[in-house]
Amino acid sequence: MISEKKSIKRLTFDELQATLEIMGLRGYRAGQITSWIYQHYAVTFEEMTNIAKGERDQLAAAFSLPAPSLLQAERSSDGTRKFLFGLEDGHAIESVLIPDDDRLTLCISSQVGCQQACRFCLTGQGGFARNLLFYEISDQVLEVSRILRNEGSRGITNIVLMGMGEPLANLEEVLKAVRIITSDRALGISGRRITLSTDGLVPEIDALGRAGVKVNLAVSLNATTDETRDRIMPVNRRYPLMELLAACKRFPLEPRRRITFEYVLLKGINDSEDDALRLARLLKGIKCKVNLIPFNPFPGSEFKRPVDISVKRFQKILQDRHYTVLVRESRGRDISAACGQLRERASAGRH
Repeated sequence: MISEKKSIKRLTFDELQATLEIMGLRGYRAGQITSWIYQHYAVTFEEMTNIAKGERDQLAAAFSLPAPSLLQAERSSDGTRKFLFGLEDGHAIESVLIPDDDRLTLCISSQVGCQQACRFCLTGQGGFARNLLFYEISDQVLEVSRILRNEGSRGITNIVLMGMGEPLANLEEVLKAVRIITSDRALGISGRRITLSTDGLVPEIDALGRAGVKVNLAVSLNATTDETRDRIMPVNRRYPLMELLAACKRFPLEPRRRITFEYVLLKGINDSEDDALRLARLLKGIKCKVNLIPFNPFPGSEFKRPVDISVKRFQKILQDRHYTVLVRESRGRDISAACGQLRERASAGRH
């Protein structure tokens, strides 16, 4: 249920400072409030004990302090965990927590659904509802951090904007969320540990490069010809391969940073030796690495996973041409493995 009061999380730090001063409170309270919310996981103003009681009452009268509700959680045998969070307006979004040696990566959503309609992606087939607000994006990190703290587990080390939605189609809110996630006053995760994945919105890639927010860029490429990419990724009709790769070459990279190209391997579609050779030529001159992702089928999918020998052959062709190439197996395959599947199942159960 949506509260009649305005959520205090809707205010950026500067807006919070200005609002507090209008209310007759001292501006430095903004730092204390932010710390209580994002570092001490406060869910009420009453918990903020270094703020005077009268001021806490004033804050509670003016603002709400909502949090997304945990609707469902699943844990895979490989340690991957999926969380379905309910938002104030009744929509639901997914976040995925992936353990890997010394890393604990949280994959977060930027939209409810997705407009890109990639044919191999379940989220896109579910349609688009709306953009997430910046605090709804950062709240995923906050809520999973709260869960981990209550369990006595280690904290999140890395963030990937690769869940439901196209982050660059919601760039303004994503940038605000990244500033909360990286702020020492808030969640304090380094931008070097945040990766933003895009289907290839060229003007927004350029805008991200100009924004001054230092995150890693990953590009979902998935084809080596416009004909194939047009078929599986409609975005390519607006921004063909050569335009996309030119934007990648323009993108400002810090020393020793590289763009990651993600390539979902679809049996008989984009997994041939010729595809691998074309990919090597296309990426020439771009500081990059490649993640090969064998397709993870979901019910009703028209595509199939390639055989392992095809995946290894594709990898070797690129490695022989001096590219760093990882094969990234889907995690959590014994739970709602495809992105959006947990949300779809939960939605079907409500009808």
